[in-house]
Parts: sequence; C-alpha cells; structure tokens
Amino acid sequence: MRHGTLELDPLPSSSPRDPLNWPIWKKDVHVLMVAFHAMMTTFTAAGIIPGFHSFAVKYGTSIEQASYLTSAQILALGIFPLFWNPISKHFGRRPTFLISTFGSCVCNIGGVFCTSYGAQMTSRILTAVFLCPPLGIGSGVVTELFFKHERAQKMGWWTLMTTLGTPLGPFLMGFVVQHRNVDWIFWILAIINFCQFLGYLLIDAETLYLPSEVAKQVQKSQGRFNFSRIDKTPFSFSDCFAPFYICMHLKILIPACAYALVFCYANIAIIVEMPIIFGEKFGLDAQSIGLQYIALIIGSVLGEQLSGPLSDAFLNRYSRRTGHSHPIHRLWISYVGFLTVIVGILVWGIQLQNAKQGVWNVTPLIGAAIASFGNQIVTTTMITFAVDNYRQKSADIGVIVNLIRQVWGFIGPFYFPLIFGNLGFAASAGIFCSIIFALGCLPVIGLHIQGRDQKPAGDVVTVV
Repeated sequence: MRHGTLELDPLPSSSPRDPLNWPIWKKDVHVLMVAFHAMMTTFTAAGIIPGFHSFAVKYGTSIEQASYLTSAQILALGIFPLFWNPISKHFGRRPTFLISTFGSCVCNIGGVFCTSYGAQMTSRILTAVFLCPPLGIGSGVVTELFFKHERAQKMGWWTLMTTLGTPLGPFLMGFVVQHRNVDWIFWILAIINFCQFLGYLLIDAETLYLPSEVAKQVQKSQGRFNFSRIDKTPFSFSDCFAPFYICMHLKILIPACAYALVFCYANIAIIVEMPIIFGEKFGLDAQSIGLQYIALIIGSVLGEQLSGPLSDAFLNRYSRRTGHSHPIHRLWISYVGFLTVIVGILVWGIQLQNAKQGVWNVTPLIGAAIASFGNQIVTTTMITFAVDNYRQKSADIGVIVNLIRQVWGFIGPFYFPLIFGNLGFAASAGIFCSIIFALGCLPVIGLHIQGRDQKPAGDVVTVV
C-alpha cells in the first residue's frame, strides 16, 4: 500500500525507519550528499593538477615529482576504503561520513602551512585517507535506499559525480592558481569539507538498517548528536579484507577489471597528462589548461543521461517481455560504452599527434569528450550489474571495484610519459584501445554469452 505495487526488489520491511520506505525526496537528498562526497574525493586529488608548476617551484622539485602528490592520493583513495568499510558496517554510514569530512577539512587546512615536499605529501595522503569512504560504501548506500528497478539511475548519480571530480577539479582550480595562488586550493577544499560536515550533521540520517531487534533498538535511540554501535557482532581486523573474497565471483571481478581499464585510459590518462601535453604543445597557462577539461565534463554528463535511465528502461522492458529479470541483460548497454571509448581515445591520440606545435586545436578534445561519454556508460553499467548480482554485498563490491580502479590508475602516470614520449600519441592511443578491447570488452562478452541462458538467481525476482 505504501509503494503502490507488489513488484518490489527487495521487499521492504513494514517499519517507516527502513530507508526503502522513506519519501523519494529524502532518498534523493541523501544519495546526492553521498554522490557529492564521492566527487570531492577525486576533485581533491585532481584539483592540485594546475598547481604542479607552482609546487615544483615552491618545494624545489621537478614537475614530475609534483605530480606524485596526485598519484599518492589516487593510491590512498583505493586502499583505505578497505578499512572504512567494516567501521561503517558496525557504527553506521552517518558517523563515518562525519569523521571523513571533518578529518579531511583539518588536513586540507594543514596543506596551506606545509613548507616542504614531504610535509605536503603527508598532508595529501592523510586527506585522501579521511575523504575516501564514499568511494567504497557509496554503492551500499544506494542499495540501502532504492529498489532494483530504479537502482541504475541512482547508482549513475554516484558514479557520475565520482567521474566528474577528476576533470572538474583542475577546471575550477585552474582559475584559482591563475588569479590567486596554490594555497587557496586548500582553503577552498577545507571550506567545502566543513560545509559537508554540517550537512551530514544537520540533514543526514542513517541508511544502514538491520532487521535484528538489538539493531532496531539502537537505531531508534540514535539522534542528531548521539551515536551507538549498530551491529553488535564482534569486530575483527580480518573484516577489512572481506571484500577480497568476492573477487572469486567472475560477475564481480570481470566488470571491475573492465571498468578499471576504461577509467584509466579514457579518464586518468587524459586528465593527468593534460597540463604537460597541452602546456608544452600549445603553450597554455594554468587557466587555459583548466578550460580544456570542459570537454570531459560534457562527455561524462551526456554519457550518464544514456547509461542509467536506458539501462533501467531496457531491463524493465525485457522483463515484461520475457517474464523474468536478470542482471546479465544490462551488459547490452555496455557495448555502446566500449565502442565510444575506443573511438574517442583514437580520435584524441591521432588528432593530438597531427596538431601543429603552438597552434591550439579543438579536435583532440572532441575525442576526449567521446571517450568520457563511453567511460560513463561503462562505469554505471558495470557497477550496477555487479551490485544486482550480489545485492547483499553491495558495499564490499564498491570497495573492491574502487580498489582495482585506483591501483591501476595509480600505476598509469608512471608509464604514461614514457609511452607518449617513445611511441607518440597516436600509437599510444592504439595500444590503450587494444588493451581495453582484449582485457576489458572481450571478457565481458564472454561473461554475457556464458550467463545469458541462466535462470534468475539470488536477489533477482520473477516478474508477474
């Protein structure tokens, strides 16, 4: 009666405290807060990219060494959600996000006063450690709030904001570096983090809902300013490594690896190398380099308009036609993403190779936009597919997907300059596309063929 239908997956409890029974506006507010939080993780790591030259001068290092300030954050953002995941399972999502935003605020303020490269590196790593929780448990929050038939669209909000953080950070901070100085980057980040902290404190509610009677009593007694442990099961350090067990499932490992490859070459490779490539080839300053990221922002936003709603609509229509629903059918949408990613990277590399020295050319950015379009489709489709197969492990899935993506993305900047310098942009783009097709797309096709005739299982329900 509350939802107007029996076709609900999962079936909610009768309690109004169950997040599945919240009003839709309340659900949307909460998922947008978590999505913005996820965006700030990648925004913070990439936001210092326009300041690489300033950091090199300030700390007496090379621009390449200054770029490691971002690389170190990429790695930290991948590893430390492993530790936040069990904490949030026992104490709740809201206390975890409060600690996350307040701690990152303090660390960003510390970045203003760093006088050495080592101190700034420590500050950046600690910021990433505190800020990273939504990268891992964001998928869990979406699953706790929404039903299966609306999950892809809402998951897309979270994935889109995560993707947008990487180009949006250098785009906006390019103006800051050009007209102020690099210290203002950290002040702005700290102010945003503090506003997030206030938002979680005053608006946010706990989305982790456990059916046990003890957990219900704890959740009922919680208020704005008092917190209690929700899950009373024993806490073990081994819980941090529980997400690795789900890697045994190919329906999680293959989508995670495919997504990591696409994100690395269609997002990180273009974004991290933008200041060096466009700065040297076209002689652009920090502000002008920041403007180049508009192409990736546009591509990502357009890609999400297709991936989330189209994935849900396709799955619902297929379900009505066949009488059953299976997550494997979401993979049809991913092929559009793989195709556009490959086309976009090739256009970016070839046109950048052919561009004249000192003469700005927009065509590489068109390729970057196409690649970002496809990257967002692959992102939303792969993560939603994995979560649909193992809904009860949605937070663990988010952690492991994030780990594989960030570790592969961390390795990239160490060999990107070498491959671009030795082979050129066109040949490098060809290699990237070959890797994506052979190690990303083909395994997904194999998974699709192997699973298309399987009957629904697990959380998947028959449609009446």
